[in-house]
Amino acid sequence: MASGKKSKQARRAAQVKAPPPVRSTGVLGRGRSVQVGGFWWITGGVAVVGVIVIVVAIAVFGGSAKPVHVDFAQMPGLQTGPPPWNNNAGNLQADLSFTHLDPLAQEALAFHIHQHLDVYVNGQHVTVPALIGIFGGSFITEMHTHTPDGVLHVESAKNRPYVLGQFFGEWGVRLSASCLGRYCGSLHWWVDGKPQTGNPADLIVHSHQEIVIATGKPPAHIPASYNFPAGE
Repeated sequence: MASGKKSKQARRAAQVKAPPPVRSTGVLGRGRSVQVGGFWWITGGVAVVGVIVIVVAIAVFGGSAKPVHVDFAQMPGLQTGPPPWNNNAGNLQADLSFTHLDPLAQEALAFHIHQHLDVYVNGQHVTVPALIGIFGGSFITEMHTHTPDGVLHVESAKNRPYVLGQFFGEWGVRLSASCLGRYCGSLHWWVDGKPQTGNPADLIVHSHQEIVIATGKPPAHIPASYNFPAGE
């Protein structure tokens, strides 16, 4: 009977699946990389936290999580007259290094969002012209306009943060916490009808925002939304 019990126990033990092998590839930073059941893991708290941060940054912003700050004080050729302001196409090439936008052969649509911009000077609406960020048939940047209706197009190969100052930089119109173009001292701005503080140039743009920038006398009505065309 004792031998029979041993035989049954041996058969049962043979049927239990052995755990997957664990293999080490040595030290990686402060942790250790091991393979468990076909998956690679990095042991050690510092290494794991670092990997998580990198993965999140790549997933959200395509590897570039730091927004751009445009230094308008260093930019040449800003428009200093009263509105209307043109699309600044003549200075676009020179402004790219300040705005950190790229000259693209065609629109890249991996990251594709739109905003609407309303600009006012002393209560008067200022046209946001067509073809900002477009240099004839030569190139187009990630931030641009096609029509003079205030619709901003952000079309990029990477999902990274773009700020309003980049658009105003290629437009050649200074934007700061207190100035719009030549007008300084009384600047107000809103996003989706809500008053904002700080520097509007640092605003990270998101899909279907209604952005209002006003200097001097504010407009009688602050738009809170925009009826975007279907597909935008």
